[in-house]
Amino acid sequence: MKKHILIILIGLCHQYILSQQQLSEKYNLMPWPKEVKENNQKFVITKGFSVGIQDISNQRIRKATTRFLRRLSGRTGVFIEDGFAQESSTKDSFSLLIKYKRKGNLELGEDESYQLKITNKYIHIDAETDIGVLRGLETLLQLTNYNKTQYYFSGVSIKDTPRFPWRGLMIDVARHYQPIGVLKRNLDAMASVKLNVFHWHLTDDQGFRVQVNSRPKLHQLGSDGQYYTHNQIKEVVAYAADLGIRVVPEFDVPGHASSWLTAYPEIASKDTIYNIERYAGIFNPTLDPTNNKTYKILDDVFSEIAPLFPDVYFHIGGDENEGKHWDENQNIQAFKKKHGLKDNHELQNYFNIKVQKILKKNGKIMMGWDEIFQPELPKNVVIHSWRGKEAMLEAAKKGYKTVLSKGFYIDLLKPLKHHYLNEPLKDNHGLTDNQLKNILGGEATMWGELVTPLTIDSRIWPRTAAIAERFWSDKNITNVSNMMKRLDVVSQRLEELGITHLRNRDVILRNISNHQNISSLITLTRICEPLKAYQRNKGGKEYKSYSPFTQFVDACGTDAKDAFLFNEAVEGFLSDNNQNNLQKITPFLTKWIDNHKAFIKINNNPTLAKLEKLSKNIANTSTILKTALISGKMSKNKLNQAKIIIKNLKEPTADTELAIVDSLQKLIEYFEK
Repeated sequence: MKKHILIILIGLCHQYILSQQQLSEKYNLMPWPKEVKENNQKFVITKGFSVGIQDISNQRIRKATTRFLRRLSGRTGVFIEDGFAQESSTKDSFSLLIKYKRKGNLELGEDESYQLKITNKYIHIDAETDIGVLRGLETLLQLTNYNKTQYYFSGVSIKDTPRFPWRGLMIDVARHYQPIGVLKRNLDAMASVKLNVFHWHLTDDQGFRVQVNSRPKLHQLGSDGQYYTHNQIKEVVAYAADLGIRVVPEFDVPGHASSWLTAYPEIASKDTIYNIERYAGIFNPTLDPTNNKTYKILDDVFSEIAPLFPDVYFHIGGDENEGKHWDENQNIQAFKKKHGLKDNHELQNYFNIKVQKILKKNGKIMMGWDEIFQPELPKNVVIHSWRGKEAMLEAAKKGYKTVLSKGFYIDLLKPLKHHYLNEPLKDNHGLTDNQLKNILGGEATMWGELVTPLTIDSRIWPRTAAIAERFWSDKNITNVSNMMKRLDVVSQRLEELGITHLRNRDVILRNISNHQNISSLITLTRICEPLKAYQRNKGGKEYKSYSPFTQFVDACGTDAKDAFLFNEAVEGFLSDNNQNNLQKITPFLTKWIDNHKAFIKINNNPTLAKLEKLSKNIANTSTILKTALISGKMSKNKLNQAKIIIKNLKEPTADTELAIVDSLQKLIEYFEK
């Protein structure tokens, strides 16, 4: 009997997954909801569209519904007459009626679920909390559709709730300062894909970005004048709160401390002169954990800063401390011996416990990268895993709550597929049900060495929307092609919100071309990608923190769009010699042949000259392959020419790599057989 029930349940589960996959081909929702059902109806959007809520005094809901109406009107062009939500008791019927039971708290594990129903006559959003309403409004906006005569909301019934309670984005503003406007537009984007934690990395070797009145030398000497005032911090925190987003600050200690020690060298582990670092990398300056003044300064800073951040969690970093200056300091070595600390890891744990007590005094729970993990720490400390899922699982087994960032380092510029298929919890995780609750979720991490306000959006978006789906949606939602189709629409809608990932490409290209026709450069950006995994700045010594990030590579995004389509067509052609795929390949080859002719016309400055060989080699390879594909053969001479060109194309150009080079090589090898 049990066996039959199990078979039925497996069948129902398979049927559900199949139905959701079919619907995801039709609706561009991201993250994909827990359950979507069609009802073959639609609600037409007219100027009479109205919104009703039961409590007009709830500022979060009032602001959210006002934003919703402005975005809806902006997207559709419909001049909605009633531009603000009304209390539902004042009118018999509303186009959109919103109900919720209570105001949600911005804390870990708050209820974000919602139900959405769209019919011909009405739209209803029902939720436990107002935060759930915010998530439902974002889904409703994604259901905006149109035909030649009208805009409408597609008729569906949705029940939705997140898979993980912690779904974050970390932005490093220490390496490159990001103005308030940059942070706000990224918070808007986060909310649109239901992320709920903004992890604000505020200090590092390259900068201390917070005003500290009790220790003013920190922001005066450690920031180049680029720091956030108390009022600006409050502004960002309040803005995030209106979007249902928590803000977790990070002050990195005891390593990554050059900016701290530039201000207060007396708490350093080595007696020397300190300056803000201008390059990227891991540096030796480290706070002295044996000096009482170290903890006095930390106490002053954290006691002043903690009240600015309502969230209970406070990140202390704690990563990449190699302890070189500890090893060189005889007093520190004597301290270790006296206290029975056998190595630097135990010394850092001594430091962490003292910092944890300072934070606890200020009503905060400590969080840190996985180097801080030590069984002596209180069980409420959160371990943030960047080195591996094994560390995450080990911490969870020992009773610690954990957040995963391994595999979600978006600054590495790895293919989107790498991040999207990075499942936090494999089936063989080995955790008990109680231990499983310790896996809180994950964070995408945007380290700031190679981004400025001009380029940061293009490194975060739209790829983080796909990562948000991994954190929110069912683990079986993994179809990459379908995700890319939906992400393409989401990307355009992110630009509506003010994200600059699309428009700033052209700003950069106009700059490097001296405002000539940039069409040929756009074509190259669609097949070139930035070097991955820090190869662009190998060793951290090519770029200083104030070097220009306005080069061709800065206009190139990850997952070059034409490369994705071309590579897919080549794979299809080679697998079954399908003529339909051949017909997809040849237009690309023609495009790249013609593109070099257009490039030559604007190639008149040193920056563009760096791209000339790349453009020419792409055109020459395309010419050889197009002729061969049409005739069905390639001469030995042409084959040898193509091999030489491919070898050159495999070399990086202007910090980029050609994303179609492997497919070009496969086509050449096809004719070699």
